[in-house]
Amino acid sequence: MFAKELNEKSVEELNTTLADLMRKQFGLKLSLKTGATKDTSELKKTRRDIARVKFVLAQKSSKKDGE
Repeated sequence: MFAKELNEKSVEELNTTLADLMRKQFGLKLSLKTGATKDTSELKKTRRDIARVKFVLAQKSSKKDGE
C-alpha cells in the first residue's frame, strides 16, 4: 500500500481501510500467540500500513482545519 494510493481515497474509505487493517493485525497477533503461524513479517507490514493510513488521515484533517 502506497501513500499515493491513500491520498486518492476519501476520509470514509480511509477509516474503513484502517478498521480492516486493525482487524487483520488482531488476527495476526492471535495466530502468532497460538503458534498457528510463524510469519512475523506480515505483522510488521500491517503495522506499517496502519501507520500510513493514520498519517494520511492526519494530513487530511489538518488540511480541513486550515481551510
